[in-house]
Amino acid sequence: MKNPSLLVSLICPVVMFGGPLAAAESNGGETIDPSIKAVSGAETLAQRDARMKWWRDAKFGMFIHWGVYAVPARNGEWVMHKEKIPVATYRRFAQEFNPVRYDPVAWARLAKDAGMRYMVITSKHHEGFALFPSDATDWDIADATPYGMDLLGPLVKAAHGEGLKIGFYYSQAQDWTHPGGAKSRYNEGEGWDPAQQGSFDTYLKSIAIPQTRELITRYNPDIFWWDTPTWMNVARAKPLHDIVATVPGIITNNRLGGGYGGDTKTPEQFVPITGYKGDWETCMTIGNNWGYVTEDMKRLKPSADLIRKLADICSKGGNFLLNVGPRKDGTIDEGMAGRLLEMGKWVSANGESIYGTTAGPFRRLSWGCATRKGNTLYLHVFDWPKDGKLRVPLENRAVSAHLLTSPASRLKTASEPGRITIDVPATPADPADTVVVLTIEGSPDVPGLPTLGATATASAADGKNIASNVFDGTGEKRWLAPKTEKSATLEIILKQAATISAFGFDEPDVWPRRNQKFTLSASIDGQWREIAKGSTNGHGKAANITPVTASKFRLDLECDAGAPGVAELELYRPE
Repeated sequence: MKNPSLLVSLICPVVMFGGPLAAAESNGGETIDPSIKAVSGAETLAQRDARMKWWRDAKFGMFIHWGVYAVPARNGEWVMHKEKIPVATYRRFAQEFNPVRYDPVAWARLAKDAGMRYMVITSKHHEGFALFPSDATDWDIADATPYGMDLLGPLVKAAHGEGLKIGFYYSQAQDWTHPGGAKSRYNEGEGWDPAQQGSFDTYLKSIAIPQTRELITRYNPDIFWWDTPTWMNVARAKPLHDIVATVPGIITNNRLGGGYGGDTKTPEQFVPITGYKGDWETCMTIGNNWGYVTEDMKRLKPSADLIRKLADICSKGGNFLLNVGPRKDGTIDEGMAGRLLEMGKWVSANGESIYGTTAGPFRRLSWGCATRKGNTLYLHVFDWPKDGKLRVPLENRAVSAHLLTSPASRLKTASEPGRITIDVPATPADPADTVVVLTIEGSPDVPGLPTLGATATASAADGKNIASNVFDGTGEKRWLAPKTEKSATLEIILKQAATISAFGFDEPDVWPRRNQKFTLSASIDGQWREIAKGSTNGHGKAANITPVTASKFRLDLECDAGAPGVAELELYRPE
């Protein structure tokens, strides 16, 4: 799923998903308030909180990418675009899409057993194929395949039967089969096959708008998940927005286009180092691709890694939407299912530290992360302390502490200036993530970041994307060097010298990703000393370092694909 649109976001950073793209894209010169909600009429903060409550409490959901691309089982759901397969040739794959082993109840139970509380399935991806019988086209499950039956209705029923919410992904703009549908990296009216030529506005009126109405009126989904607003503008997005807005309580994401911000931000395939303000949801694959790819089953993420990602996302106030890509026969790979069941075993024992929690008070902990419910903190320990002392940077007094899985066994605590120390057993209860429950007096009082009030200067900046943006606390603004630059330097001066034991920086959420080489240095006795060095994958970097005390730091960046840049940068003290 990783192909960009030609257009550049005017409202929000570009986000890619499974071929997805920007939350809000170029809209023909018009601008619209990105805080527009996907519900009709005015909405108070209390009403929004009530509408979003189940989603915020749920924390964990299943994404399902399923379509005709499961037949070739290569290059994921972007196979048609990547290989420039002609429409007529691609349509023949549908004759092999016959999910006779599809068991929606088993899928819903797998999600529930994994600890997931909701599901989102691709009703139509960029290939244009609909998993439901659509009156708008014959390129759907009913007319183009031997199976010939609706796939969505049974899953909706099964999900509700297991107590799960369910939503639909819908590719509103990109459609590589129907004439006029948008195609990433192409101008309007263009494509790799003459059969794709046509009017984008005609496509919207004949396919996207009626299909959106079909999905809303037939299935009444809880979530509507738009993707890649290529060529969208206000006028094109509004009819789609208005249809979905007829469903009371529905939740939408930020990828419709035309400036409609929806309810949730959607970082893809990464966990933001500094998190996002508001409601957000990381969507991620278990392997490398979104749709089923045979070779992918050899490179699935370990369950321990996925468990830690779930905890990390929740510690920053987000949700985790984890994807499976079923086979053409309707089965889910045993390796993928196994990963989910292993996660479910952990969640079954530790769900109290996930469901209904809010972001923890800490920006970073060297040993893990933390979630919160009031004055109770759930300390997710990934790296078990070798000396038996878990150090928590808090000014509060501890009331009690215990292992979540052993509530009757109390752990000894001690308070000292700026820190609570907890005596823990010699070995962790779970090597992936052992949760220590810490109850404190009052609200968490955490020492401020060393970078609070710091100043930043850059060797070069491209106008509004200035150096001080790296300390604005959101990650939504960024520092960027001019487009002509391939290397640049960011210099940080703290308000006072501090001992630094870790660093983290988010990169601009744009496409193509800014894979950068970096060197972090500290000024010691008037000389720059290298304290960290490496490369990024375009999603930022965070790491522990050998502690160093200084007031001046420098980040040197090199970037081959685009100019160097940083969205948010933080330095951290030892616990």
